[in-house]
Amino acid sequence: MKRALFIIGAIVVWQVAAWAFAPPPPVLQKPREIDPQTLPNEKYIVEGRNLQRHDGLRALDVPRSSLCSEEGRKKFISGLGHYYYHRSLQTTSYPKNYGKTGADYIARQWSTADDKRIDRLTKGIYSSGYFKPNEFGAGSRDMLLTLVKDERVTGKGCAR
Repeated sequence: MKRALFIIGAIVVWQVAAWAFAPPPPVLQKPREIDPQTLPNEKYIVEGRNLQRHDGLRALDVPRSSLCSEEGRKKFISGLGHYYYHRSLQTTSYPKNYGKTGADYIARQWSTADDKRIDRLTKGIYSSGYFKPNEFGAGSRDMLLTLVKDERVTGKGCAR
């Protein structure tokens, strides 16, 4: 009995000591207001954005009939999904990491003439019935759903 009380007492003392000397929990900090274009790796990310635009445009610049074949559809979903995945990822991560400065910067980066063309062509192919957003991975699906939310599907795509 004395032994059990001793062990319980030791555990209580150990627990109190652990609480007393434990480091404080980390404080959540606001995102740093850093201009992302001053970061050393940003030039490589800009190059990557250009490659992602190229993938998106290449996926959209195919004959519509190729979207009805298994291989053509796979290339289309892959190319367009790659573009929207990276665009979505950067659009959410830059504001988290760099605050309003990062949000403004990344919004400018993803609003080039090519980006607007990709959005316009994507809406057109969607409204023609050639794809559904749920065919894409989670990373690109949310952005595609936002993009086409006001579009009506008027065509039948491959079901003609």
